[in-house]
Amino acid sequence: MKPSMKPETFLLASALLCTLLGLGCSLSCELCVSDGPNCNGKLQTCAPDEDSCIVVVTESNRKGSLAVTSYKGCAKSSKCESGSFTITVNTENQLGSKRRCCQDDGCNQDPMPAFVRNHTENGLRCPSCITAFTETCTSTQETVCVGEETHCVAVSGLTQPGIKFAAQGCGTETTCHSKPGTLVPSGSRLLTIKKTSCRPSSQASGKAE
Repeated sequence: MKPSMKPETFLLASALLCTLLGLGCSLSCELCVSDGPNCNGKLQTCAPDEDSCIVVVTESNRKGSLAVTSYKGCAKSSKCESGSFTITVNTENQLGSKRRCCQDDGCNQDPMPAFVRNHTENGLRCPSCITAFTETCTSTQETVCVGEETHCVAVSGLTQPGIKFAAQGCGTETTCHSKPGTLVPSGSRLLTIKKTSCRPSSQASGKAE
């Protein structure tokens, strides 16, 4: 029996073959989703327009229940950017994620470094609301910001299977620059951020723009 080829050797050989023959082969990325800071799955061939691999780790707090979720898969580079996303709607609704995007076969197989969020109140406040089935929500109260959250943010997007949601609260500056299409796993749901707007949290009264 011939010895089997190691996965990394197979990926390298495939990449060289595609380059030499000009085949334009599709990217291969690990695909998985799981509770905890890391997940493991099989390599899958991405769609022709998906030119990046992504790995995301999310820490969510819903009604006092803290959970960590990891996700790996394929993505479009136009909607994938390495960085972080955090929002605090109130003390019982917080979400923070860290993501890494790369463009080589199997480049998302390594585990993501642990996502550590600072929950210390920083004295800033922002308008707060969260709702489903709509792209906007109206703030009726304020929330206290934590850690490096220095901006009031308003976000909207979709949860699987395509249900609209909207939220306002505190967020970091990197959250303000999230690309439309940013993926944020949260428990059994995969959120897709469609729109994000911000202003400094020193302007805490009124509605985020």
